[in-house]
Amino acid sequence: MTSIDDAKAVLAAQPFSVLIGAEITEYGPDGSTLEIPLRPDLLQQFGFAHGGVLSYAADNALTFAAGAALGPSIVTTGFTIDYLRPAQGELLRATAKAVNATRRQALCRCEIYVVDSAGESKLCAAAQGSARLIELN
Repeated sequence: MTSIDDAKAVLAAQPFSVLIGAEITEYGPDGSTLEIPLRPDLLQQFGFAHGGVLSYAADNALTFAAGAALGPSIVTTGFTIDYLRPAQGELLRATAKAVNATRRQALCRCEIYVVDSAGESKLCAAAQGSARLIELN
């Protein structure tokens, strides 16, 4: 991927990303930012963002950051996530950047913030993961 328009096209081609309303708002050599409006159907029983939504945000933000470093034909090879506080608010914002990259693999870090109706953001999760180039036949 070479531009934010390319990144948006990739995200739009992912049915699950469309289903949850994800949007890529930043993409480039400095990393990526993915945003997800928090609707009632993305919450768990206590009104917090479901952990699966946070994991999705980390996975995709990490992969887009790796794509900026490696190119578009990549897959996530693994990631870990730490939930730091319940995510209750209007929006999730996942920001990620590559911290190390070779020709075939990138290690990335991600911070996920929840943004409330006043625009205040709080760190609610952190993740680290890697992605690698794949050959498409």
